[in-house]
Amino acid sequence: MKLGMLTACLPQLSLAEIAAWAGETGYEALEVAAWPDTGGRDFEAAHLPVAGFDSRAADETRALMARHGLDISALAYYENNLHPDPARRAEIHAHLKQVIDAASALDVPFAGTFVGRDWTRPVADNLAEAEKVFPGLVEYAGERGVRLVIENCVMEGWHPDGYPGNLAYSPELWEWMFSLGLYLNWDPSHLTWIGIDPVTTVAPYADRIVHAQAKDLQILPGKADRYGFFGKAVRREDPWDTGWWRYRVPGRGQVDWNAVVDALYEHGFTGTLSVEHEDPVWSGTEEKVKTGLEIAHRTLRPLIVA
Repeated sequence: MKLGMLTACLPQLSLAEIAAWAGETGYEALEVAAWPDTGGRDFEAAHLPVAGFDSRAADETRALMARHGLDISALAYYENNLHPDPARRAEIHAHLKQVIDAASALDVPFAGTFVGRDWTRPVADNLAEAEKVFPGLVEYAGERGVRLVIENCVMEGWHPDGYPGNLAYSPELWEWMFSLGLYLNWDPSHLTWIGIDPVTTVAPYADRIVHAQAKDLQILPGKADRYGFFGKAVRREDPWDTGWWRYRVPGRGQVDWNAVVDALYEHGFTGTLSVEHEDPVWSGTEEKVKTGLEIAHRTLRPLIVA
C-alpha cells in the first residue's frame, strides 16, 4: 500500500509545485486532477493538460514524478456521466476519453470518475441509461489498458432536493456497476454519514477496490436532531451543506483509520490510499490546505507498512 494525495485541493498550484511539496512531505503517489482548465471550483483543478497529451508531455510528466520519488496512482475527473443535458454529457464523455488516453500514455492504470445521475428522472431510469452509456466507455478504457474507477460519493449537491446525485453510494449499487465493468475508488467518509460501517464493506468487495481515498467525516453534535438525515431544507443556500456533518482530514473525524487500514491490508489491498482534502477547517489558503495534508500524513503514515 502507498500513501498518496489527490491534487485537487491545490488548484492554484502547478503539478510541478505540488509534486515537489508532496515528495518533501513524504507522500508516495499523486492522484492527479485532470479537469478541463475552466478556472472553476476547487474540485475542477486542471493539473494535467490531457487535451492533446502527446509523448513529449508523457515523458516530461514521468521525469517530474521520478525527480520527486512519486508515482501517479490515478487520473481524476469526477463528473456526471449521466448529465441530463445531452450537450453537456457529450462534453463530459469526450473529456473522459482524453483522460483515459493520457492515463494510457503514462501507464497509469486507473481513471477516476462518477456514474452520476440525471436528476430529472427516477433511479430505475438512470440505471437503465447507465447500462447503455458505460459499456462503451469501459471498452474504450480497456482497449488502452486503463480501468475506470468510480468513487462512492453521494454527490447530494447535484440533486435539487439533496438526494443522491451519483448512483454509486452503496454496496447494492456497487454490485450493479461492477456488472458493467467498473471498479471502485473506495472512500469510507461517504459510507459513514449514510449509516454504513465502512470496514464491513472491504471484505466482500476486495477484488474491486483497486484504489482508495482517505477522507474523514465529522458528525456535528445535535444537528441531525434538527435537520434529519436529508439535511437542511428551509435555508440551504449551499447545496453541499446538510447542516449536520462535514468532511475533515483523516484523524479529525469519526472514521476509525486503524480499522480501515487493517481491513485493507487483511483483504489484500496493494493500491494507493489517496488523501482527499475537503476539510473546511483547513481550507481557504495554500498554507492551511498544506497543513491539513500534513495532519493527514501524520495520521496515516504510521499505519502503512514502509
